[in-house]
Amino acid sequence: MTKTMRLPRPIGASGIDTFPICPGCASLSGSYGPADEDNGLRVLHEARGRGVTMFDSSDKYGNGHNEELLAKAFASMRQSILIASKFGNMAGKDGKIADNRPETVQSSCEASLRRLKTETIDLYYIHRIDPSVPIEDTIGAMSRLVEQGKVRALGICEVNPNTLRRAHKVHPIAAIQSEYSILYRQEAEEVLETTRELGIAFVAYAPLGRGLLTGAVQPGSLSEKDERLRHPRFSADNLPKNLALVGVIEEIAKQRGCTAGQISLAWLLAQGEDIIPIPGTKTMSRLIENIDAASIILSDDEIGFIAKAIPPDAAAGLRYRAEHMKNMYL
Repeated sequence: MTKTMRLPRPIGASGIDTFPICPGCASLSGSYGPADEDNGLRVLHEARGRGVTMFDSSDKYGNGHNEELLAKAFASMRQSILIASKFGNMAGKDGKIADNRPETVQSSCEASLRRLKTETIDLYYIHRIDPSVPIEDTIGAMSRLVEQGKVRALGICEVNPNTLRRAHKVHPIAAIQSEYSILYRQEAEEVLETTRELGIAFVAYAPLGRGLLTGAVQPGSLSEKDERLRHPRFSADNLPKNLALVGVIEEIAKQRGCTAGQISLAWLLAQGEDIIPIPGTKTMSRLIENIDAASIILSDDEIGFIAKAIPPDAAAGLRYRAEHMKNMYL
């Protein structure tokens, strides 16, 4: 197996760079079934000890618990890590998907800073787009956070190229965060044309297809509280079809002496130095496996074979339920 440690990756033109793979921390606060805080702290400390620098959170994860967990984990080492967090995802509360009003920007940031017990958030995202608020107004309010020293760099999630361009005109956007993996890449590859033109990093969430690409998710294996059961790709009809696609990756993994998840992350890293995957896990062994994927270099033939064997439209089922898809890629 070819191995070489990848260099840190820049977060757009912000002047900040990060280890190539960063933990998405949602699962440490119950997003995929019950989570244990002590275990979460151990996972976070292990990640830092293995060179990880950026940790991705949101005020939505555990209703603020996730930010509090990061504060507890890194109280004595804040200057050696990067914290990314998000605001504005209402998830249907009071009938709203998102709240991007300028006053919400300010109050949400201040609440996150209190939970994180820090003076500055390194990368602050709009978590979901609010169609009722002009993106220019939201970014304008976020730019004031930068002026106040409360935020270092701005990001935006699940955004289409047109909205991204409008946002970037108001204040430089350092990163977008959207779903991107071998199984889901149509919209990601479309918006990549714009991010590369503007010098914006692409932070890829669900880079392992919410566990599908590891091969570990099998019919009946998810707990009843696991939110993946609400995702069409995990339905009784679609899951076997998607697992069949994973078989292609598992064969390459056997040849390379690694795991299907590592091949999946290595493939994503190979798509460009501007791509930063943020796989989530609450399991120590999976964390270590994900981090070690940063040292796996695929050949051009392997990269091309995977892309051809699993074309962009191969996955069965939408990535979110139909009613939620209306609020994505805005």
